[in-house]
Amino acid sequence: MKGRVGLVTDSTSSIPASLAAQWGITIVPTQIKINQFTRAEHNVPKDVLVRALEGDMDVSTSAPDPAGFQWAYEQQAARGADEVVSVHISARQSETCDIARKTAAYSPVPVHVVDSGTTGMSLGFAVLAAARVAGAGGGPRRVMEALARRLEGSAELIYVDTLEYLRKGGRIGAAAALIGSALSLKPLLTMKNGQVAPLDRAMGTERALRKLVERAIKKADGRPVDIAIEHFGAEDRAQRLADRVRSRLPGAREITFTEVSSTIGVHVGPGAVGITVSPA
Repeated sequence: MKGRVGLVTDSTSSIPASLAAQWGITIVPTQIKINQFTRAEHNVPKDVLVRALEGDMDVSTSAPDPAGFQWAYEQQAARGADEVVSVHISARQSETCDIARKTAAYSPVPVHVVDSGTTGMSLGFAVLAAARVAGAGGGPRRVMEALARRLEGSAELIYVDTLEYLRKGGRIGAAAALIGSALSLKPLLTMKNGQVAPLDRAMGTERALRKLVERAIKKADGRPVDIAIEHFGAEDRAQRLADRVRSRLPGAREITFTEVSSTIGVHVGPGAVGITVSPA
């Protein structure tokens, strides 16, 4: 294990727990506050969170506790890592990177903190690719090169029932221009320059989802890609989306079906679904 590079990320990466365990990735949980109670997101049941959002309770999110990073870096060192690459949600969306850098000063091994400029499985696939390089014996430079390659070509394509949750959370960015559209016009969003940005809109949910699939096919452009179908409180809708994507992109290298991080769910709201396209 000598010379191994350890990987740390935060829970907004939405990496399924089984894959994180398989590749030795440590995931630091972001935090969710419901009324006056703050918990690490994995301690907030999804159904409780959905009811809180739909009940118009006071729900907000925050970056991980610094103690979580300290534990993560110590855990990687205890596993035999000589250095750690710590990759996180866009700094324009969260203070996570800043907290990681401050905590890294107390790590028992050197830590390289990377602002991914994105979130969701665009971040997740990049971390998994980096973990594979690290597992093959790659040093920090090669690990971070693998990260950069996957992040550069990756895209988050997102459907939300309403922009209200993004507006409440202050994460709406350039997509604010879509507020005020007719209720029947459904927004499609993406991540651009580290912020949520408008992608398209369509009349009604079904047309919007068809457009989402078409955008994913265009983004794949015939290349080998990894695909993630993500949702928050919308498993049936996401499953239908996955079936469409599988039939239209039979050459996809990997298709991952996952519920997004609860922190992302707070901002996109119940009913949201997304497609991540990550060139392999």
